Amino acid sequence: MTVTVQPLTTLVELRARTRQLCSAFDDAYWRETDRNRRYPQEFVDALTESGLLAALVPAEYGGMGLGITEGSVILEEINHSGGHSAACHAQMYTMGSLLRHGSEEQKSLYLPAIAAGDLRLQAFSITEDAGSDTTNIETRAETVGDDFIVTGHKTWTSRVEESDLMLLLARTTAKSEVKTDGMTLFLVDLRQVRAEQPESMRVVKVNTMMNYATNQIFYEGMRLPKSSVIGEVGSGFRYVLDSWNAERILLAAEAVGDGYWFTERASTYAGTRVVFDRQIGVNQGVQFPITEAYMKVRSADLMRFEAARLFDQDEPCGPEANMAKYLSSEASWEAANACLNTYGGYGFVDEYDIERKFRETRMYQVAPINNNLIKTFIGSKVLGMPRTY
Repeated sequence: MTVTVQPLTTLVELRARTRQLCSAFDDAYWRETDRNRRYPQEFVDALTESGLLAALVPAEYGGMGLGITEGSVILEEINHSGGHSAACHAQMYTMGSLLRHGSEEQKSLYLPAIAAGDLRLQAFSITEDAGSDTTNIETRAETVGDDFIVTGHKTWTSRVEESDLMLLLARTTAKSEVKTDGMTLFLVDLRQVRAEQPESMRVVKVNTMMNYATNQIFYEGMRLPKSSVIGEVGSGFRYVLDSWNAERILLAAEAVGDGYWFTERASTYAGTRVVFDRQIGVNQGVQFPITEAYMKVRSADLMRFEAARLFDQDEPCGPEANMAKYLSSEASWEAANACLNTYGGYGFVDEYDIERKFRETRMYQVAPINNNLIKTFIGSKVLGMPRTY
């Protein structure tokens, strides 16, 4: 694949370039992919060819060498345009673990190919039946000779069939008093697995309320070389935290993009729709909910940028990343409801795209972490109150 990486000097330029790319994929395109539950391969290819999907890959490996701040702007603009960043966002938030903790051999081997668009790192295999209680995962990776043998079950692994590489968290030692110890992070080359041991990884599609290419995976003796370990054996949970903070910031930006999309659609419709011989937007019952939602989206946007700033400066950002995700997901959902109420019955008709985006933005309150868990995190870790879990 030929990738064009052009230098950028401002976020304004980055927004403009992303908007220009997204303009080729209109509402009808996203409506069709949603209706048919089809992976938007054409969009992902275009994003890859533009170099934008490799925004976080350092320049020495052929990428744009940008930070989470810039990556979040790209995803925000995709959703702001009416698209759905879930088709490709993982390649950005998985970069944290690989860039900060991967070996030079791993980075030299994979990052140039990712930047060139020849490899896709879109799958993140962590969650099990334990849900958000990641320290209780049971998928095991046992040492056999020079390899690890992986056995277990993951409940949510998105885009595995669209990926060449995958991050996998598995337990390599028994649980101990230190709950976060004993888990190892692997960078799995799915090309080798498919070619040499296809029976070792069984993928079962999961149908969801929105177009989200997610799956269950059953690992049945998958053999991984020791060279696939990221960092040190047993320290994987700590490395995943980098991906989690990045994921929260990036998904906050997606929710912000949705929030702007909803408030813009709603305010435009309120200014053009005439009922009882006047625009419906003159009614405070229509105007005020849209306005309130917009102000909350703007406020969440500020927290997103603060969390991204801290992440890019390699400073602790857990509270900020979690608050950004919470505030933006709540704001986008309020904006979605205000928009649907503004359109009334037409909001339920697919050709207006409200119902599609309504379904898509609802996810952010639940994933990648439920908003109630964020409240408990802030309550105990920031405000010092007793832990509730």
